Amino acid sequence: MPNWGGGASCAACMKTVYHAEEIQCNGRSFHKPCFICMSCRKGLDSTTVAAHDSEIYCKTCYGKKYGPKGYGYGQGAGALSSDPAGPEEDLQPQEPKPRAVSSNPSTNKLSQKLGGSDHCPRCSKAVYAAEKVMGAGKAWHKSCFRCALCGKSLESTTVTDKDGELYCKVCYAKNFGPKGFGLGNAAMLEERE
Repeated sequence: MPNWGGGASCAACMKTVYHAEEIQCNGRSFHKPCFICMSCRKGLDSTTVAAHDSEIYCKTCYGKKYGPKGYGYGQGAGALSSDPAGPEEDLQPQEPKPRAVSSNPSTNKLSQKLGGSDHCPRCSKAVYAAEKVMGAGKAWHKSCFRCALCGKSLESTTVTDKDGELYCKVCYAKNFGPKGFGLGNAAMLEERE
């Protein structure tokens, strides 16, 4: 006899799952509200689920329960444990590490929050994320990202650098490129005549 309108049963609540609301994982069907981590109860999707036998977990809980253990495998605050230490683990008090202090007195907290800790090599002013262009390993303002010789505005495809300064390809070739007959150097052409 055919199953009229029914569907598979949910692996979590054992009630019927109809096709419109079905989520499948490891050959089993779930309702969307039942597709949650067995440990922390967070909702799961295809990118966050990790299955182990008949259990489903979020990737964080799966890593805590079945992932590698030991020094170097911590995953931030999610890896902290409130379990008491075993007898083989000696708890040694740790001295806090000193924080690095900025040697630049003009760098204030507001500029650090807004991303203005970089300074433009051309105008020496703070460069914020919205106006930042990278070139020669440094952050530049869009308006300062110009050839040092002719002042032409540059792009990532037209920029060349030498000793931390920016040049367009034409100025770079004229001043730092190869010289000699056949390379467009006027001085060499005059000497030959």
